[in-house]
Amino acid sequence: MNILDAHFVPAVDGVAYGLLLFVVAAGLSLAFGTAGVLNLSHGTLYAIGAYTGAELSDGTWGGLAVGLAAGTAAAAAAGAGLSAATIPLARRGHLAQALLTFGLALIGGNLLIEFFGADELPVRVPEALDSSVTLLGHRYPAYRLCFILMAVLLAAFGTWVLTRTRVGAAVRASADDPQMLATTGHSPRAVHTGVLAAAGALAGAAGVLGAPIIGPGAGTADTVLMLSLVVVVLGGLRSLWTTLFAAIAVGEVQTLGVSVAPDWAPYLLFAAMAAVLILRSQFTEPATSGAHGGGDGGADPVEWLRRRLSASFKGRGSGAGGTAPPPSGAAPPGVGADKAEAGRSGGRGALPWLLRGGRADGDLASRVRQAAPLLILLGVLIALPTLLDAYTISLAGSALALGLLAVSVTILTGYAGLPTLGQTAPFAVGAYATANLADAGWTLGPVQIVVAAIAAALFSLVTGPAVIRARGTTVLMITLAIGELASAAINQLKSVTGGADGLVGFPPTQALWGGEGMVDESEVYNYALAVAVVAVAVTLLVLRSPAGKLLIGTRNAEARMRASGHPVGRYLLMAHIGAGALAGVGGSVMVTVQQYLSPADVGFEIAAFALLAAVIGGNTSVIGALIGAGLIVSTRDWVASSWPGHGHLLLGVLFVAAVYLLPRGLAGLRARSGSGGRGTAEADRPPSDHDSATAGKVAP
Repeated sequence: MNILDAHFVPAVDGVAYGLLLFVVAAGLSLAFGTAGVLNLSHGTLYAIGAYTGAELSDGTWGGLAVGLAAGTAAAAAAGAGLSAATIPLARRGHLAQALLTFGLALIGGNLLIEFFGADELPVRVPEALDSSVTLLGHRYPAYRLCFILMAVLLAAFGTWVLTRTRVGAAVRASADDPQMLATTGHSPRAVHTGVLAAAGALAGAAGVLGAPIIGPGAGTADTVLMLSLVVVVLGGLRSLWTTLFAAIAVGEVQTLGVSVAPDWAPYLLFAAMAAVLILRSQFTEPATSGAHGGGDGGADPVEWLRRRLSASFKGRGSGAGGTAPPPSGAAPPGVGADKAEAGRSGGRGALPWLLRGGRADGDLASRVRQAAPLLILLGVLIALPTLLDAYTISLAGSALALGLLAVSVTILTGYAGLPTLGQTAPFAVGAYATANLADAGWTLGPVQIVVAAIAAALFSLVTGPAVIRARGTTVLMITLAIGELASAAINQLKSVTGGADGLVGFPPTQALWGGEGMVDESEVYNYALAVAVVAVAVTLLVLRSPAGKLLIGTRNAEARMRASGHPVGRYLLMAHIGAGALAGVGGSVMVTVQQYLSPADVGFEIAAFALLAAVIGGNTSVIGALIGAGLIVSTRDWVASSWPGHGHLLLGVLFVAAVYLLPRGLAGLRARSGSGGRGTAEADRPPSDHDSATAGKVAP
């Protein structure tokens, strides 16, 4: 009985906490399940309500009512604005929406801090609720008890509106068949706007009423968003009641779980989220026609690939370079005839083919034209130490580390068709492996790189089976859960990671055997550049090899590859392992450059930055991902230094601008200029729901 008494109040707190999450998650579920918008700014909508309610609260019922009305209206208006912002992205799938809404969240969060301040605001509730009541022999806050009642009534009201009213019927119809809805005289666009406004209103109302529970502060939006995503994944999108039960379960873990099992509580939520997603993907077969977004394309890609690979191997043995043309004069989806270089390269080796950029034209002018971006970038990077000051050189080294992470994201998102928000997990494995090696006296750079790559590859081998089965948005959520589990482990394993304080004070890295530790910024940068050049060169050679072509064929015509007996799962797993190893190398470089390591260096924000860098560069452009990483680091650390306190605002603007202005990335701009402005290159088609990776050429 003593145990029950000790945990009674945390258990009731869990109900209140869970019901608060339910109100927020109901809006997120409504936006995603009905309007089809993956809204990563939903936590910011909650923060809008929380800040507004706290600012207007004065300890009276009138102040509470005014704050509730104002906070709900402000968040609803923001939701309606979000509808206008996402409608142009309707055909581009959830990846573009996620990047856009994350950018808007960065902008909104910065503006809220600018307006209300960085400190958590106090919330004054009416005097009648600012007291305790007796509940089964225990004293409990009256406000939380009142909130539980209001949330239950809201759940019942929401279910009634969606299932018993004409408004609810229109909302359901907009999700199931927008064209049929239009024939009834309703505007699908108006319903879309109304749904997102209602989702914003729910988040805003939850922010006002929940401010005494999860108060308005700098990290409020992120906390609410992550927990709401867990609730939506666990509860699904079909019923508010299942969402309610999932929310209460999450609330209990956050309160009662921390009280009963504090060491395990941080892992339970995202482990449960990952488990649910993995089980759902296991019972859902990949789409039978272009599971990664590619179409049938007319020609059989397996037969085409077999002919090309056969000709390639024959050519290498005999020195002949010619191969038969693809059947019916058509290439498989995403692997055009002008990109079929595995056979054409024949015995001439990989380097000329690398310089040709995957094109059939092998003359000198074409080779120079295709290699020009790579050579120009390399020349600029080599010259940087003579042009920049020490601080900017260190930023360039950090950009190279983030660039390697972005390239690993490009491999998964652009080539394997597996959009990811979890590559910071192997990135962290490589980083912490390097830091611990240095702390133990193993300061030789090549050793650190190899160990970091192996450790990250093993991590990816373990987590790969959970990722490669899923597709589309499910992959994003699974990888997000893996990344958050890694973050939880980092905070818990203090003997290895230093916890929230991170690691610092380990010896500097030696570039070569018998050398001195690198302390000069130019030396460190040159080391990082050398590692990046080798890693990128190896990556390009692998992606442009027959193995890379098989990966592209798997992405574009998975069903046919499976039907012909190809081990598609093995291909994707190898891609996942290789991308993880590359991310681990990036983590090792980051530690060498920074000489310290904290959880923020490997958190969700860095994962979003890496994904943005890959999108900025172009879906299959390795060099473009490096340029995108440089743009992000320069915006975050160099440009923002001239406007202190607004780094997130500038990054948010960069996110929004990249989504709208570079739908095909920098590689798409190059493709359009090379095709007379037609921009028809399949490689740079924007990602769709099942095609976060785009078909097309293997861009440098």
